[in-house]
Amino acid sequence: MKQLSLYADYDRRAVHDIFAPETPFTERSGTWGNHGVVRIPGRPRDWVFFVTFGQKASGHTFDEGVSSDGVLTWQSQPSQDLKEIRIKEWIKHDELKHSIYLFLRTKEGVPYTFLGKLKYLSHDRERQEPVHFQWQILEWQMDASGRERIGLALKQSPEPSIPVTDSAEGLTEIEPPVGRDGAGEKTRTFGARKADFSAADARNRALGLMGEKSVMEFERNRLFNTEPAEKGKQIRHVAETEGDGAGYDILSFDPDGTDLYIEVKTTKGNEQSDFYLSANELAFFEAHPAQFAIYRVCEFDPATRSGKLFILRGEDISNLSLEPISYRARR
Repeated sequence: MKQLSLYADYDRRAVHDIFAPETPFTERSGTWGNHGVVRIPGRPRDWVFFVTFGQKASGHTFDEGVSSDGVLTWQSQPSQDLKEIRIKEWIKHDELKHSIYLFLRTKEGVPYTFLGKLKYLSHDRERQEPVHFQWQILEWQMDASGRERIGLALKQSPEPSIPVTDSAEGLTEIEPPVGRDGAGEKTRTFGARKADFSAADARNRALGLMGEKSVMEFERNRLFNTEPAEKGKQIRHVAETEGDGAGYDILSFDPDGTDLYIEVKTTKGNEQSDFYLSANELAFFEAHPAQFAIYRVCEFDPATRSGKLFILRGEDISNLSLEPISYRARR
């Protein structure tokens, strides 16, 4: 049996044989032989999406594409509206608990290419029949030769809201974003949704280190204009000297001179991107709630070390929606 492999090609029968070999398959007919979206048997919130660009249905021409950052613009069937059960399920999709597998081709008559799993980003709440979605393709890393092989032309990604130039350096502090509720976007802002790099960024130690160094500089500049200005010389990059075991990355100071424990979370995505806290970091916050801060660095450009920064402390951290993604098992 053929195994699932990123960027490998599959026909519908091969996809069926991977996910539902115990069920019947009919070429060009039925669930696996014809449908664009297929619920995986025994896994009611897991799906396979078969996407063919350039299609028309019921007089509607689908406007779909993939951006350079791996954001898939995708539309449901023309008959579906925002009240439809499957639409509501996709809006609430949690990629940490369930999976949507994307098989895409750029024209009829050729195999589908497996591009990876999807994460819900947003939908257009003002348009339906069809409903317009944006999904992040997780683990997006398809190179130019791979895209050329399947005929995939990329859409332009949205420009960052902070202009980045060769001379732009440093972090600009912003207000923390409001929480997301799955309400979607208005039509005029729907296309401006930026990619969510949170899963890849969490594993990118080099990016995290550069973000931490930028926060070090931000903190030195902040303390330079405060009463204990000499404290700026005492800031320590704990994660660099000790590793990741301390529960925080940087030891800095509040304006009154008390210790401030900073955990830095860096992303190239926007301020709405998820981030991850370890059990150690959460335990450290609970032990030092008044002295702990999360510095969320977003839209970060490693070349210039520029981007946005917002700070969470106290109640803002306590009110975060935390999803457990792994458990230690013991007998």
